[in-house]
Amino acid sequence: MQRATSLLVHIDPGGPEGLQRQIYGSIRRAILEGRLRPGARVPSSRALARDLGVSRTTTVLALEQLAAEGYLHARPASGLFVADLALEGLARPAAAAGPAAARHPPLSRRGLELAAITAPGGRIPGPPRPFRIGVPALDLFPTRPWCEVVTRRVRVLARQQLDYGDARGLPALRRAIADHVSTTRGTRCTADQVLVVAGAQQGIDLACHLLLDPGDPAWLEEPAYPGALSALRRASARIVPVPVDAEGLDVEAGRRLAPAARLAYVTPSHQFPLGLTMSLPRRLALLRWAQGAGAWVVEDDYDSEFRHGVHPVPCLHGLDADGRVVYVGSFSKSLAPALRLGFLVSAAGLVEQARAVRRAADLHPPLLEQAALADFMTQGHFERHLRRMRAAYRERLAGLKDAAHAVGAGALSLRPIRAGLHCVADLVDADAVRVARQAAARGVEVMPLAAYCADPGAAPQALVLGFAAVRPEDLWDGMRLLVSAIEAARRT
Repeated sequence: MQRATSLLVHIDPGGPEGLQRQIYGSIRRAILEGRLRPGARVPSSRALARDLGVSRTTTVLALEQLAAEGYLHARPASGLFVADLALEGLARPAAAAGPAAARHPPLSRRGLELAAITAPGGRIPGPPRPFRIGVPALDLFPTRPWCEVVTRRVRVLARQQLDYGDARGLPALRRAIADHVSTTRGTRCTADQVLVVAGAQQGIDLACHLLLDPGDPAWLEEPAYPGALSALRRASARIVPVPVDAEGLDVEAGRRLAPAARLAYVTPSHQFPLGLTMSLPRRLALLRWAQGAGAWVVEDDYDSEFRHGVHPVPCLHGLDADGRVVYVGSFSKSLAPALRLGFLVSAAGLVEQARAVRRAADLHPPLLEQAALADFMTQGHFERHLRRMRAAYRERLAGLKDAAHAVGAGALSLRPIRAGLHCVADLVDADAVRVARQAAARGVEVMPLAAYCADPGAAPQALVLGFAAVRPEDLWDGMRLLVSAIEAARRT
């Protein structure tokens, strides 16, 4: 029999874990690692307390926890002994043997494919900085009215609002969204057609799972939003990159590549990342193809609230007479990404199926945020915020253009921009990937256009620049650093 005196327990009185937890962990590890064999007697709580210089209560609690979990068992009038756990043939626990010893089963093929999906890099930790993509003016977030509606909602929180809610989303928010979309985006819908989701990304993912079978061909813009690529891969679709030209998605090219595709993902109001607007002839051609092919169209209208010097273009959903366009919207660009709220607008016949698929995922977004956003919209705060943001973004875009003209002349050239919160800049005699690395070393975030392309080698030497996240003076400073990065990239 292994004697109690051979048991080594190490404790650190100044360590982050309490003494009881340390004693428990030392004995547990000794059992799992085989240093304490089945049937071995462990020290009594009194002897262990004396040897370690701790209170007996501490050792009693540690030993009782081990016994409760089945590592030890008591023999009347004899003491505590190590239980027979049948550990022979089992791998040592990772905590004891180290990460390299892990021998868990392999992932599924789908798991490996999804784990291999990497989002484009370039995000530098910390607050927003020049040219960060996909982030609105968080410094202008309407903190005061938002806090007021949240506080009011918390004060009147009813018991039923703490229970599970409708998987489609809070009715008040769905009504507010339907009113907003019908008023501003040139389409008509009812609250029953709206499904509230945790951001546009979840909406795209849900639509792909609802509308696609594994192996179904799906058109994806080339270049494209990486989140759409991820959603299509998660749905096991066969992705068909379809080129984008000056009029938007090339529908005829899509017909040649996959005439019987099941779905097309598009960003017609502001193509991501090129910033183009799909022309009316292309929109009608896309709908005609979808009707003939029996296909769905997922329209991602992610930042259509912001136009620059042109009238708003109605959404594709407003031209759809067959109910085959699923409209995806988001509050990440209009308010803040951290809210994680977006919505789907689908055909009336698709609502219950979408509701069931949503219920199987995460039921619904948090109800408090939904209720606060509903109040924020119905009380007029949202429209006032959008008007304020449109003025701010005009100023910030002007700052970017002025800085590019004054500082960046000869290094880059901005393409025309009519909508959204980012633009594309063509480089002069510089490699975009090298420029992005040099810019990151200087604390500036830029993304090569190639990061969004299925064939990066065929992409032009261009950068995608966000202008919404920082003030105009910061954009000037960022442009100086970017020009320095371009010069350094040319030297290397």
